[in-house]
Amino acid sequence: MSRRNLSLVWVLTTILATMLPVQADVVELTPNHPERYVVVKGDTLWDISTRFLKDPWRWASVWKINQQIKNPHLIYPGNVIVLTYVDGQPVLSVLQEEKLTPSGGNTNSGAPSDTTTSPAPTNRGVTKLSPKIRVESLIDAIPTISPGAILPFLTQPLVVGKRELESAGYITVGLDGRVALGDADEFYARGLGANPVEYYQLFRQGTALRNPETGELLAYEAMYLGDATLLKSGDPSKLIVTSVKQEIIPTDRLLAAPKRASLPYYYPRAPEKEVHGRILSVVNGLVEFGPNSIIAISLGERDGIQEGHVLRIMRHVGKHMDPLTKKQYKLPDEESGLLMVFRVYEKVSYALIMNAERPIHILDAVQTP
Repeated sequence: MSRRNLSLVWVLTTILATMLPVQADVVELTPNHPERYVVVKGDTLWDISTRFLKDPWRWASVWKINQQIKNPHLIYPGNVIVLTYVDGQPVLSVLQEEKLTPSGGNTNSGAPSDTTTSPAPTNRGVTKLSPKIRVESLIDAIPTISPGAILPFLTQPLVVGKRELESAGYITVGLDGRVALGDADEFYARGLGANPVEYYQLFRQGTALRNPETGELLAYEAMYLGDATLLKSGDPSKLIVTSVKQEIIPTDRLLAAPKRASLPYYYPRAPEKEVHGRILSVVNGLVEFGPNSIIAISLGERDGIQEGHVLRIMRHVGKHMDPLTKKQYKLPDEESGLLMVFRVYEKVSYALIMNAERPIHILDAVQTP
């Protein structure tokens, strides 16, 4: 084929490709979904999304950005979520609660930011409209998930890597030879380094978390024991226990305490690439678990996992014996629910189970939805 004919074929192929209809990524609505919903205090973004969408994590796919709102992903009590359609596709948008007050009056600092108009009486009996500023408060914004579900797990040590464990300080003995330490007990510790910090968290090495498919050591669980404050640096350093979750003994470890953090605003979304992992453990140690359970998964930063990523949970049935051939064969994984990642380490992550259609177990698969 001549060069001219090849060029003609390439041009025709390109034109045809642009004329073919693009398969839209359709977002399905829930049966009996509302046309509008008024946001109330106590709502979460996930719960509101569930009212409209079969896959609540796909909120952003149908979210219409309102230009007058500084952060379109923040909504507040009093906002009205409205469902409309554009080119046959569902669109969710927010209408802010409008309040008109006399010019010069007090503004509502807890309401979302917007510039509205306020009526002001004139001498001729005509109402004059003047601008009114409403201040946006992140504290008042509706969270993605309930704060109580994960807040205790945002600052407590959950896992430690092998190198982090080896470099952590450790308790040697309590004051006056005390072995079992409790609240307000003073103790000595070594391995805090030349420049120790003021506040520490106490933990004990827990179960080794391994990739069930490769056997790779991913991390060790960290059993959170309590908190301590430095009294005097040196070798050994002297500290005092300031809070206790369970009994503390020599050889227990110390990590510098992170700053206390408020609940981050998570942006639910699917990972940018296909990922596959397994559930490694559950915080409460149950055999079967469901919604609002905190779990560890065998995916972390190195796999591209980020806070807010949503993964589908697949029931790992394993193998079954064929009743005729008497040979083992693999059964396919079955969809069980959804999780959202809220804390990420290098090789593992912690996630909250958002919903579940059946009991979930250790070693169940997790994957890109």
